[in-house]
Amino acid sequence: MSQNERSRLLVTSGDGPRECRRAVALVLQRLEREALESGLRFTVTFPENECGKEPASALVILMGNCAEQFARRWMGTVQWICASPFRPNHKRQNWFIGVYAVATVEAPEENLQRSDLRIETFRSGGPGGQHQNTTDSGVRITHLPSGISAVSTDERSQHRNRQVAMERLNARFLLKKQETQARDKAARNMMHKQLERGNPVRVFKGPRFTERAK
Repeated sequence: MSQNERSRLLVTSGDGPRECRRAVALVLQRLEREALESGLRFTVTFPENECGKEPASALVILMGNCAEQFARRWMGTVQWICASPFRPNHKRQNWFIGVYAVATVEAPEENLQRSDLRIETFRSGGPGGQHQNTTDSGVRITHLPSGISAVSTDERSQHRNRQVAMERLNARFLLKKQETQARDKAARNMMHKQLERGNPVRVFKGPRFTERAK
């Protein structure tokens, strides 16, 4: 097994209502906690200009030993049994979202033309100390034709922040592609019907999102 093993998951509400978007947010929280407990690196990308509080979908990247094995435990339909937190008199209490594997794609540099990218550097705050804010280590990369951008200030070196920003930019494009496919399916009234018919791989109950044994 390799520490560089990587798995990508699309977590989506399909064409479900706001309650399903809330379920997406709760699944992302649970996924992150379990991934970190398993020693995996967890990153999540949301659609451009969308708040992460109740996202319609998100792209999760898991990296580390047995990342694919971990991801398989989530693939399929996830059911949330809970009274609507937004519509007190609503009778429905079963909400469904989907978690799907996303195929590995080429490196960002192969998908994006260098001439279409604007790369900016800026001073990045980090741990306190004499070297704080003394170098332009933060990186923002913008794809000019689409306006999609990504930022990294997580790493100490500008070189590494540039790599991370490119990974995030590529993830945004990948998420956009997957969202388009999901919307196409929803337009044909397929996506959410498939979610509701599916046998859920995980079932959670109540506002505290407690897992129920199957």
